[in-house]
Amino acid sequence: MSNPTSDGLPPSEAIQRMSFILYENKLRFYIVASNASDSRHRIIKIDRTSQNDLNVVEDETDYSGKQMSAMLKMLEDGNKGSGGIGRARVVFGIAGFVKFTAGWYMVVISKRSVVALLGGHYLYHCESTDMIPVCFNHKIEKPAEEQRLVNSFKQVDMSKNFYFSHSYDITSTLQNNLTKLDRFENSSWPFDDRYVWNFHMLSHPFKEAPRGGQGWLIPLIHGHVDQAKLNVLGRVIFVTLIARRSRHYAGARYLTRGVNEEGNVANEVETEQIVSEVLTTPFYFPSSKECHSRRPSPHYTSYVQYRGSIPIYWTQDTTTMSPRPPIEINVIDPFYTAASRHFNNLFSRYGAPIFILNLIKRREPVPRESKLLDEYTQCVRYLNQFLPDDRKMVYRAWDMSRAYKEKTQDVISYLEDMAEESIQMTGFFHTGIEPYSHYLQSSAIDENSALWRQGIILQNGICRINCVDCLDRTNAAQFVFGKRAFGHQLYALGVVGNPNLAFDSDAVNMLTEMYHDHGDTIALQYTGSALVNRVETYRRMPHWNSHSRDIIENIRRFYTNSLLDADKQTAINLFLGVRERHGQVSHPRGNYQQWYQPQNLETMYTVEGCLDALNDFVTQRGDFWSEYYRPLLFTSLGKHFAYCMNTLKPPVKSINGAGYSPFLPSSPHAAHQPKLMAGVRRWIGTQSATHHDVLRRKAQSADIQSRTQLYGETNIYAQSTGLLASHLLDPKVPQEELLEYQRYIDHDDFMGVGVPKSMGNPNYPWMSQNIWTSQSPTHYLHCGYGYILECGCGYNCWYPGVYPCQSLVPRHNRFIPHEQWGRRSE
Repeated sequence: MSNPTSDGLPPSEAIQRMSFILYENKLRFYIVASNASDSRHRIIKIDRTSQNDLNVVEDETDYSGKQMSAMLKMLEDGNKGSGGIGRARVVFGIAGFVKFTAGWYMVVISKRSVVALLGGHYLYHCESTDMIPVCFNHKIEKPAEEQRLVNSFKQVDMSKNFYFSHSYDITSTLQNNLTKLDRFENSSWPFDDRYVWNFHMLSHPFKEAPRGGQGWLIPLIHGHVDQAKLNVLGRVIFVTLIARRSRHYAGARYLTRGVNEEGNVANEVETEQIVSEVLTTPFYFPSSKECHSRRPSPHYTSYVQYRGSIPIYWTQDTTTMSPRPPIEINVIDPFYTAASRHFNNLFSRYGAPIFILNLIKRREPVPRESKLLDEYTQCVRYLNQFLPDDRKMVYRAWDMSRAYKEKTQDVISYLEDMAEESIQMTGFFHTGIEPYSHYLQSSAIDENSALWRQGIILQNGICRINCVDCLDRTNAAQFVFGKRAFGHQLYALGVVGNPNLAFDSDAVNMLTEMYHDHGDTIALQYTGSALVNRVETYRRMPHWNSHSRDIIENIRRFYTNSLLDADKQTAINLFLGVRERHGQVSHPRGNYQQWYQPQNLETMYTVEGCLDALNDFVTQRGDFWSEYYRPLLFTSLGKHFAYCMNTLKPPVKSINGAGYSPFLPSSPHAAHQPKLMAGVRRWIGTQSATHHDVLRRKAQSADIQSRTQLYGETNIYAQSTGLLASHLLDPKVPQEELLEYQRYIDHDDFMGVGVPKSMGNPNYPWMSQNIWTSQSPTHYLHCGYGYILECGCGYNCWYPGVYPCQSLVPRHNRFIPHEQWGRRSE
């Protein structure tokens, strides 16, 4: 083992390669890898004399700037016979090596763009790559076959939807990166190869992982990364969405369905939603005077959800050129071997519990999707009977399409109820304690039961969502789950006082657009067309051109799936290194009853262990300064990514001079949102947000008592339907309501110059006064008529002849007689 450096890490981990300079001549490639501050350099040599063998040597010596200049000068002088070391070329890493019929090609990243920022670490989009023959005398015996394979390989466009990072493990979730530092101890590669699409190009050329190769061999994920900035009354919130597509059983829509023998499902995508408040850039707080060690930043949260095809053997025949090919269940496995491997793998990666939401159709004129529903339900029921009671999978089957078409249910409201249930079961990740304001809020309601969470919270388990294609319905459901988690994450950060976020607010509209882009990208990768049914469709708020757009996307899907999918599948298999299998591949069958590994059912993330790992991470691996600020590069703040990020720009609105909250509905007449499930977060440890429900019940009780006293009914049948009908047929109005109604009638007269009609009425003796008085500093201005106008903004104010303020709604005004004058408690 190498000696640790001053940073406490081995040299191979201490130096993070951020920039690469490529030199080439007839004999060798020379790649100089430098860290972010250009203070430490290494050199990699690749031999170009052999066509069949790939020889790569990395010099493990760390050079300073002067030493590297001297080394390059020496190499230049030593290679004068072969033309020196060539012209310098800047690249951003090596994506791997690939070989077809003859000779190796080196794939380098030639152009990149910043798409996200996490803890001071940049996430990049691969904009362009180059394929460079390794051997200088590249001889091809079958040029036509070689060119065909090269063209097929390039059909997987590496300039679209491929992402990487030099210093942040983009292949793992935020919770794994911060709390599972030893997750790669038994692996040759320091990343999760499940989501690394160029893993074949990284691993196949070498018999074992090259020592130190993690610095210059760049893992690429395929999926979607998006980030936006939200300004909340001066507080800056980053919302990041990362979708990782699995490389296992990947392919085109109709050619990869269901599950394979290893338990890998088609269209498998892991979606992570990260919400953070940027009070400090890194994952840590600076050390205090009392404590000289770093402290984890409490302003990072994440929530992970999962989509994947139904884990049974089923296919669709595309030879009939039908836009909706029939679904066939080819293999009936009574023990559901492949499904058991799939769910055991989910337990090993995410822990328990697993919440399954199945959105396929239940009833059809011709059974199609419903075949899968029956088989999938039986599969989960069979596997569940062998699991412990507290670890059983939670299965919810709901015909989302039928509920939307028949208008029998509020689709969004039903999904939000299930989202709340799922989040209550699995939780989400938060790196800090609960804001103290929550304790004050709960103690104001009930001091005896006020609780306050003083530790981190973790996500144990996963929500698995699917429909038949895992596209339109799945993406709408994932948005609702993400929107519900968004409210919980903001509440955990202390940004909002209630996790129930209103639709049509600026923040939710921003999240909607992010999930639209997320769904369109996933759909284009799987089917070749964008989403057909979007969130607005299930909210019954379609755009005026949505019908024509849906027709175009359906035609595009049919054309792509019928004519282009075969070539696309061939290209993906070539890119991923998938070999065509001839004959039946046998896999050992495990126990029929204990189909799971018992250790996978244990609690994967514990607060004690994860808190220690989090402290170790910010102490040893949280460095960000050189990459974020680039000390040797002149950069204006206006061009910095944190300033150029996509920003929600709310309309110029203000309330009493204050900024407009992005969590308020954009329209004052926004539709009433469906009531969500009661309860907030039992893992956050505060009172559930039911204070308003308590006040409402008290108001209803007072109203019932007043009506009972009015009609003189005191028995248990005072609220019966028959008595209520008789009261409605013969209404009785209290004297107070009659008096208030009379004042409402006089409203228009006394708003003008004249005197109300009721002047002289013995019930209004104070109207003979005509004096204006004021009680400062409240908003009361007393009128000579004896009334105070109470406006819709919540303050009592009055000015002669005009409305008090712009937010006044005339039908909400009411007048207060002088007996009730007094200071309003604010």
